[in-house]
Amino acid sequence: MSQDKNTPLLSIQDLTVKFKTQEELITAVNHVSFDIPKGKTVGLVGESGSGKSVTSLATMGLIPMPPGMIASGKILFNGDDLLTKTEKEMRKIRGNRISMIFQEPMTALNPVFRIGSQISEVLRLHKGMTRKQAWNYSIDLLHQVGIPDPKTKIRAYPHEMSGGQKQRVMIAMAIACEPDLLICDEPTTALDVTIQKQVLELMLNLQQEYHMGMLFITHDLGVIADLADDVVVMYRSNIVEQNHVHTIFKEAKHPYTKGLIACRPMLDGNPKRLLTVSDYMTEDGTEIEVPAEKFEPMVKPDKSDIDSHPVLLEVKNLKTWFPVKGGLFGRTQRHVKAVDDVSFVVHKGETLGLVGESGCGKTTLGRTILRLQKATSGDVIYDGVNLMDLGKEPMRKMRSRMQIIFQDPYSSLNPRMTIGDIITEPMAIHNIGESKKDRFARAQELMHKVDLKPQHLNRYPHEFSGGQRQRICIARAIGVEPDFIICDESVSALDVSVQAQVLNLLQDLQQEMGLTYIFISHDLSVVNYISDRVGVMNQGKIVELDTAENIYKNPQRDYTKRLLDAIPKGVPKDLIL
Repeated sequence: MSQDKNTPLLSIQDLTVKFKTQEELITAVNHVSFDIPKGKTVGLVGESGSGKSVTSLATMGLIPMPPGMIASGKILFNGDDLLTKTEKEMRKIRGNRISMIFQEPMTALNPVFRIGSQISEVLRLHKGMTRKQAWNYSIDLLHQVGIPDPKTKIRAYPHEMSGGQKQRVMIAMAIACEPDLLICDEPTTALDVTIQKQVLELMLNLQQEYHMGMLFITHDLGVIADLADDVVVMYRSNIVEQNHVHTIFKEAKHPYTKGLIACRPMLDGNPKRLLTVSDYMTEDGTEIEVPAEKFEPMVKPDKSDIDSHPVLLEVKNLKTWFPVKGGLFGRTQRHVKAVDDVSFVVHKGETLGLVGESGCGKTTLGRTILRLQKATSGDVIYDGVNLMDLGKEPMRKMRSRMQIIFQDPYSSLNPRMTIGDIITEPMAIHNIGESKKDRFARAQELMHKVDLKPQHLNRYPHEFSGGQRQRICIARAIGVEPDFIICDESVSALDVSVQAQVLNLLQDLQQEMGLTYIFISHDLSVVNYISDRVGVMNQGKIVELDTAENIYKNPQRDYTKRLLDAIPKGVPKDLIL
């Protein structure tokens, strides 16, 4: 890894962090060492649970002790060991000389205080400004991070701002005291690709303007391709590789790094199936020689005759409007047109992708199709039956043929039910299986089908990782033998390596069971990979609908072009041929 001639801004040396549980002592960070030179950006990359965030929390002095403990090591900031500082001394450093941007801005911002009060507090605490000085400087900071109408927005509460705006507020708070080191812990994971691009460009510009050192934590190597100078790759609490960003992308040495680079869908040149970390290494870390045929370009199943397939779903002039009431008598003043006169068809065996930014109406459209949300007007004709005309009982019977996989697998699984009960409950409701024993046997088959262990049916949701929970949701959905599944942002919350596994699984199940999908996402690279046709949504309308290939190669709308342009290229710009 490249070294600065001067003393590094931050030098983490042989850091080991452990957590004590009732059963055992868990090593979260194991003998980790790396430097951050002054004015440089280091990307810290790895899957969930690899130890990235724990490393950053140790740097900030935020490890809860107990149950945590620093077993060994030093964290030198401008030559001073932060691990020897008292809490009082660390308070003077945090937010002043070292700032941190957290992954979820809504939980990091206090919901009961205005934005201006929260930024001003940092300035008054560390810079000794008066209320008026801090307030005026906070307005300048909001302007600097690209918040529109900062004089008005400074009086807003967090819930009155979009996800991208809240993240910009967090950035404003972080740079308020012009810190020497900025730690960014997955700051763009929850954002749309267009907002992600804006935030990344903003952070790069601010880093260069203030000449800050930056530690950027992410699970996606593609995100930091144009941002980082050096990259540190962590796997299961250990550093497995660290080098200059160009060297990492051109000559990655460790199989885990190779897997992270290969697993993200690209807009062009994907292999036959998405490669995953498990294609490059075994569970114990032994490298696997990847067969050459796995790198051959993907040839999607020939669906050129898809228009001749029977139409499974037809949406006609569908509208879902939400009234906005106000005034003394609570009259409707206007409507939010979440779905506004949408029409399209989906053929049997097809995957229709729906893509667009948050708030464009994708999720509301999916929920309205399944009658989980009441439509204002329009028709949804499924296999010749107009769902809008069905009563409660006929619609309940129809639901066995129409399923949905939600974005957050944890909140969509009952934490008090075992996985066996979660998977067999829909079967019991729809009278699938002759007995409880029969349904449990089917659940075991489903667990095997989604690449989980059948013996884990007696476990609870919290005992599984995010990717495993999403597989459980898929098993539950296919357990009632549906024809049609809506996947609502079903991979957006997952690590890129796990995302690749789930996308491969969805395609395998489609070929095996003849499933028809509507795949909802804000990421065009994912939608392009899995879809036959793509509908681009903006402000409640489908503004462009074409084959995935045509949408990628010849987009017609500026909005579509902007979505395509926002997708991380996955490699540094100067390495793109």
